[in-house]
Amino acid sequence: MRGGIRTDTMVGVNASTLVLRVRARAGLSLRELARRAGTSHSTLSAYETGRKVPTVDTLDRIMRAAGFVADVDLEPDVGGPDRAARGRELVEVLELAAMFPARHSRTLDLPRFGHA
Repeated sequence: MRGGIRTDTMVGVNASTLVLRVRARAGLSLRELARRAGTSHSTLSAYETGRKVPTVDTLDRIMRAAGFVADVDLEPDVGGPDRAARGRELVEVLELAAMFPARHSRTLDLPRFGHA
């Protein structure tokens, strides 16, 4: 465990919805998918209802038994838990924006509301 979170489970992923979707897309019954995945239908049902959370390895086994593989996209976490990094990135962006020329007028030439 790290920070009170089990790292061997699908943290941040709704495993119950994923198992349901995989089974539905494969057109398999609960018992058939359980048989193919080497688990009991009651355990698979517990995963689908959210009463139990499968480990990453178990979820992978279930998905493969249904004919699917997981595809994970990694997105950068801007700053992450380090708020100072977010501030530094903002400063860099503002410095970059300041490098582009900008023309400013002393007055705004926009119509007033209610006037044409």
